[in-house]
Amino acid sequence: MSNAHLLTSLLQYKAWANQELLTDLQRLDSVTQQAELHAALRILNHIHVVECIFAANLQGISHHYNATNTTETPTLEALRQAVVETDRWYLDYAAGLSAEQLAERLNFNFVDGDTGCMSREEMLAHIITHGGYHRGAVGRIMAQLQLAPPRDIYTRFLHQTEPQRRKP
Repeated sequence: MSNAHLLTSLLQYKAWANQELLTDLQRLDSVTQQAELHAALRILNHIHVVECIFAANLQGISHHYNATNTTETPTLEALRQAVVETDRWYLDYAAGLSAEQLAERLNFNFVDGDTGCMSREEMLAHIITHGGYHRGAVGRIMAQLQLAPPRDIYTRFLHQTEPQRRKP
């Protein structure tokens, strides 16, 4: 499996895992579980903002963020729509990259003013792992509410999207 193919598969997995979690968050009661829902939305919005920042970095354009979250918390539905768009952008972007482009290192600035340099491949890997880390925190919030979080694992994604993998 090539690096480009693996990145595409992992970006597809990320999009799938995002939708699984955003769908499952609808089980939270917006009145009795308001604090937990708000915390989950803040975490997921942070993921989204970081992905928007890195999308700008990958394109060599500026962004309007001065922090890794917004002051306002979006609604679950607004966040879902924004995440779908960002996930689609990453899939389309990665699909058009050559091996040389994946390896190209880009200089950028973090929102705290520090400078950074990463390859496009490293940036894509970062957004994949960053999102997984924070989705786990939201899963923990759900578990504390006695709600089973989605099974956000790559093997489940692969076998659900390619059921023929289960056959010997």
